[in-house]
Amino acid sequence: MNAITKFDLSPRQIALVQQTVAKDCNADEFNLFMEVARAKGLDPFLGQIIPMVFSKDNAKKRKMTIIISRDGQRVIAQRCGDYRPASKPATYEIDPSLKGPTNPQGIISATVYLWKQDPKSGDWYEVAGQAYWEEFAPISHSPDQYNYVETGDTWPDGKPKKMKKLKDGAVPSLDDSGNWCRMPRLMIAKCAEMQALRAGWPEQFTGLYDEAEMDRAKIIDLTASEIVEHEREENRLKAVGASNSITITWGDNWALENVPVGEFFDRACEFIKNEPPAKVAKWRDANREPLKLFWSKHPGDALELKKRLEAAIARAPAKSAVTDAELRTHVLAAG
Repeated sequence: MNAITKFDLSPRQIALVQQTVAKDCNADEFNLFMEVARAKGLDPFLGQIIPMVFSKDNAKKRKMTIIISRDGQRVIAQRCGDYRPASKPATYEIDPSLKGPTNPQGIISATVYLWKQDPKSGDWYEVAGQAYWEEFAPISHSPDQYNYVETGDTWPDGKPKKMKKLKDGAVPSLDDSGNWCRMPRLMIAKCAEMQALRAGWPEQFTGLYDEAEMDRAKIIDLTASEIVEHEREENRLKAVGASNSITITWGDNWALENVPVGEFFDRACEFIKNEPPAKVAKWRDANREPLKLFWSKHPGDALELKKRLEAAIARAPAKSAVTDAELRTHVLAAG
């Protein structure tokens, strides 16, 4: 079996995937999608793997399904080492009497034959996948072809429960937003090929779907990111000049300054050297969190800075004892 290709995406690329390919996913769905993409070695930017979210506005019915495009399917299959693509076109069972608005070519089913190698004998044998038009074609009724009738039950607020019921004479239609009307043979053949892949290579394809298989689910509404947030945070920090920097105050009216990490040690040492011990101690206390952040980034330099801080604060002269003469002449003792 060939090794799985690894796609090491940068934080910026991962954020781009979420904003484009996976824009409908919530955080958990996006994390799952990215893990499956990594596990399968598929590239979201090439359209090899796609997340499809059903019932986006209904929390109870919301469900994400991971779609593997035809290119992605063949990438996975090729890595198996015992796969060969079909050597002949798909075969179709046709009934001209079925031709109509919901079945432009009267297709009953399509069958695709792939090749799998026997691991013991080395012989190749066919793996068949069959898909029936009535099971996969996105056929439905438009909303205006339903009546809402009372069921006889009521909701807790007393309002009657209702159910959808087709009107007499309602006519189904084939969804024309995709390719099922324009390329019916291709679409049903894609479903059949995915069936064959699942039959021959279940470990690789169980739980994965071709987009053509899910078109029916879309129209009938089936029930079915720390890195990104970090990338967004980095962008916000860059906008204010705080990326890869330490936000510190030097005691000048306690205004804040973003000091690049590479300059922080030298700037801090200069401050410690030139300021009196009391101000250095106050500076240390006011900047405990920034100093911890510096420690996490450069522990060696932070340890040296800690030593210099302690030495500078220790320079403070010991307070001398007050003499009797000083007490007698102190302003508070006068009079």
